[in-house]
Amino acid sequence: MIATDTDQWVRNAADEYAVRQGCYFNERQAARVVSFISQLRHTIGQFAGQQFVPMDWQREDILYPLFGWMAEDGTRRFKVAYIEVPKKNGKSTLCSGISLYLLMGDKEAGAEIYIAAADRQQAGIVYKGASDMVKESPSFQNYVMCIDSQKRISMPSTNSVLRVVSSDAFRQEGLNIHGLIFDELHAQPNRNLYDSLRYGGASRRQSLHVNITTAGYDRHSICYEQHKRAKGVLDGTIQDETYFGFIAAADKDDDWQDPEVWWKANPSMGITINAKAFKSAALEAAESPQKENTFKRYRLNIWTESEVKWLPMDKWDTCPSEEPDLTGCPCFGGLDLSTKRDISALALVFKLERGYATKLFYWISEEEAKKRSRMDHVPYVDWIGQGYIQATPGGGVDHDRIRGDITDLYNTYNIRKIGMDMHNAAQLGSQLVADGFEVQAYSQSYKDYTAACSLLETLVIDEELYHYSCPVLRWMATNTVVDEDPRGNGRIRPTKKKSPEKIDGIVATLMGLGVALVEAEMAPEVFMV
Repeated sequence: MIATDTDQWVRNAADEYAVRQGCYFNERQAARVVSFISQLRHTIGQFAGQQFVPMDWQREDILYPLFGWMAEDGTRRFKVAYIEVPKKNGKSTLCSGISLYLLMGDKEAGAEIYIAAADRQQAGIVYKGASDMVKESPSFQNYVMCIDSQKRISMPSTNSVLRVVSSDAFRQEGLNIHGLIFDELHAQPNRNLYDSLRYGGASRRQSLHVNITTAGYDRHSICYEQHKRAKGVLDGTIQDETYFGFIAAADKDDDWQDPEVWWKANPSMGITINAKAFKSAALEAAESPQKENTFKRYRLNIWTESEVKWLPMDKWDTCPSEEPDLTGCPCFGGLDLSTKRDISALALVFKLERGYATKLFYWISEEEAKKRSRMDHVPYVDWIGQGYIQATPGGGVDHDRIRGDITDLYNTYNIRKIGMDMHNAAQLGSQLVADGFEVQAYSQSYKDYTAACSLLETLVIDEELYHYSCPVLRWMATNTVVDEDPRGNGRIRPTKKKSPEKIDGIVATLMGLGVALVEAEMAPEVFMV
């Protein structure tokens, strides 16, 4: 039974704050929205042809509070909504219904409703749902016209229109937005489109901007920014009565293989989601870190640490913390020498009686460290102060300093050979040879990384990697994903091209492991000279 008392709709700190600001709940208005949407019909899947009666959670947790809460002046309380739920819970269908209500049910003259996403194909999913609903609901066809070739629905009686917005952010200035549905916000490659549409409804009395998404992985994205804001509003650390937040997800410390957690994160479980099929997906996810990562993000709505996780970070964190005895251990190096304005990394890899140890050394210019700390929010300056990274004066990395530091390490460790990508390091490689080092050119092909990638993954899973709990290397491990060629050979890359999240330490570690494998004749074709 739907509550009629405003007090019964006060569910969190944000609602308590809203009441103090004069907001109240209008049950009649909330019921009107649900009644409108219930006249629409499903057009695909098991419910095709049936009325779109919102599920309990859609009605009670989204539609009623989103449209029932009113500001003191009688307009809608909420101006922006952030709705985050796992895939297959019916969020796109719900958005189609909301978009049609904003077009037709609000009775707004000249209403402009926009559906936006990372690309027109994604935005077209919500549009097609709305268009098909109109076509399957005869009572609506007398009021609106669907022009699918233009992805446009118009309502002549109020001079209103619903349409898909182009991903070209620079052409969206000046729109007079009454309603905006931003689908799969986590997939936005940058914040340009979001920012260009953000204030498009400033001149409307009760414009509504609805962000709906599944969890992502990029902590520097516009989606994560809104995710944090929603959580802050809900727990009261941010006071904004106009911002609506709803997040259905497993908690970070939950057992992701527990069926109770599956139901907790998926409000449509048993309705749009088959519980047996879900269990099968969970069993498959337990077979590999990559599948586990995908399952957690898309099916449990957990923000993960990379797009397709390669290394299991729970295992990484439980690798041995004590320092092994390196006396007499054969040592092999991997040097990832950057351009002058980036970070360079040397990994010294030691074959132990059980497992391997890797000691990392990093260099970056002082100016670049300050710049990246400020722009990318990566704590380079802190890491320099803690001794994990060496800073060289000026605006570029000092390769002479790197050469000198490596020579000093030769006096401490039994460095037998150093693997290097000669693309950026031909001169330094020649200099190290002159200093008495044996240097091996290391190819960056898929073929030449496969054995080293397999070894590193095994070492982490078996908890046989001594990494000295280096925070820089751990950060780089979370930034690393693996691509495969058609033959199944693997090669690592950052989560995104031109990403501020670096992987140089992992690259250097893999080269060191690759050299060690060849030297031990364990994998004679790890790399080509």
